[in-house]
Amino acid sequence: MSTSVNDKFLISIIGLDRVGVVSGVTGYLFETGANLADSAFAVLGEGFEFSCIAEFEAGADEDEVSAGLAALDVVAGARITVSRFPFALARGESATITHIVDISGGDRPGLVARISDVLVEYGANIVRMSSKRTAVDAGFDYRTRFAINLGEGRFGALEAALYNTAGSLRLNCGVEAVGDNTAE
Repeated sequence: MSTSVNDKFLISIIGLDRVGVVSGVTGYLFETGANLADSAFAVLGEGFEFSCIAEFEAGADEDEVSAGLAALDVVAGARITVSRFPFALARGESATITHIVDISGGDRPGLVARISDVLVEYGANIVRMSSKRTAVDAGFDYRTRFAINLGEGRFGALEAALYNTAGSLRLNCGVEAVGDNTAE
């Protein structure tokens, strides 16, 4: 399975959710000598999305990794993509989560676009984002969480802008500092 030293791959798998996906995929990767860097798993509707960066110190071949994953019963029928990861594995300073922004309420088309525009305007980097749609009597409620990195001295202005934007959409907004950022 060796072609070069320290091969890094971005592995993305999308399929029908079932018990054992994470265990099966990570077990296979461990058995083939992969060391996982960043990874994420989410249930999306009835499906799932698993992604990770896997580093093979002894080298690896994209096609062999993909074929090995495709042979796992737990991901039968899933779309599997394995591609070289050309970036460094170490995260930069802008990937440190300093604040959590929580937006919730009724269905508002464009809410992610509007809130992310506000974040960009104030120089906030979105480190992670998740949205969940829940059925309620009158339609759907959404909860969107942004884990962001925000430079010092910008919290007050960003918080006001987020509350104003959420209010204009008739949504609830919460902003919470993480770790050492509680004094902002």
